[in-house]
Amino acid sequence: MPDERTGWIDDAINGAQSIHILGSGLNPERPAHRAIHDLDGRGWRLVPVHPRDAGRCILGRVIRREIEDGIIPDIVVFFLAPERAKAAILAMIMQYGSNDMPLIWLQRGAESDELSEMLEDSGLKHVKNDCIVEYITRNEMYRDSVIEHKPWFRQISDEDGSGCSVWQAFEPLSEGHDFSTELEWVGDLEDLEQSKHTIARYIRSLVTDNESLLEAAIRLS
Repeated sequence: MPDERTGWIDDAINGAQSIHILGSGLNPERPAHRAIHDLDGRGWRLVPVHPRDAGRCILGRVIRREIEDGIIPDIVVFFLAPERAKAAILAMIMQYGSNDMPLIWLQRGAESDELSEMLEDSGLKHVKNDCIVEYITRNEMYRDSVIEHKPWFRQISDEDGSGCSVWQAFEPLSEGHDFSTELEWVGDLEDLEQSKHTIARYIRSLVTDNESLLEAAIRLS
């Protein structure tokens, strides 16, 4: 475990608003799940990402299915096997290019010699051989300006066979309620503002002249 702090890593963490955590699902035994608990209350917007568990919550942070087009993360933490991490990073390179690439943080177990070589050759900023939770906690790091929690939204398919989707709005840090139909979209207000997903763009198109996006999203629920 590294003992010394690294200036540019400190700067990246302190300057970040959001920390996207890939592999963070509902299984409480998984380190990716526990990372949300361990980093809770330190000021960052924590964004769990897990395709299977998307639409549910960890401590009121709704789990996203993926990082959608239009969302530009600050830090992406990989609790994934090396091959899955490599595939996700290659997709991010195609999506963001070199200018908008987030800091890549490879948790222990996500690393491989091939992946490390690829990252070194590409010149992308990345961290390996350390855990972001351990780094933040052992250095007693808190975000100077706490990111305010925002309402979140979910669209699911209907349960009665009518063919109509159901748009739902939830308070910040609400656990929501469970559902048994197909998840069509999920995200918080920031995701709704930025995502290029068809549903997010459609909701934005329904904002009237006299209301905010938040007001429209709540009205439509």
